Amino acid sequence: MKCSNIHKKLIFFLENELPEKEMEEVGIHLSECKDCAVFAEDLKKTLHILDTEKLPEVNPFFYTRVKAKMEATEPEKVTYVNLIFNRVLQPALFTVLLLAGIYGGIKIGTPSTLKNTVYALQNQEVPILNEMETESIEGFLMDRP
Repeated sequence: MKCSNIHKKLIFFLENELPEKEMEEVGIHLSECKDCAVFAEDLKKTLHILDTEKLPEVNPFFYTRVKAKMEATEPEKVTYVNLIFNRVLQPALFTVLLLAGIYGGIKIGTPSTLKNTVYALQNQEVPILNEMETESIEGFLMDRP
């Protein structure tokens, strides 16, 4: 057998899940091939570590403590006020807040009207800061001494 075929069957060999004929063939190959024997030994160690780590240590009193805690806690009492608040008022409050947020976003996003802008420009008390627009640059430069 080739080493690649042995590597594929090695886990099953170590778990004794192969038919007898294949178990004998793999055993013969492992006795003849040192590389495969070393690989099989490493795989055996790895599987042993996995088997020991797979089963955690179970605390025998764990179930008893959990059961005691479950019995000690009282179920939440359902009152008429809690029922109304949780099923009616809370969704209604969230709906109103959502609609208010959408309305506020629309109001913030709309541009101001043109009438307000024209009125603000007409009643502007700040003097014009850019006097260069009133006369040409050539005239300004020629009149300088």
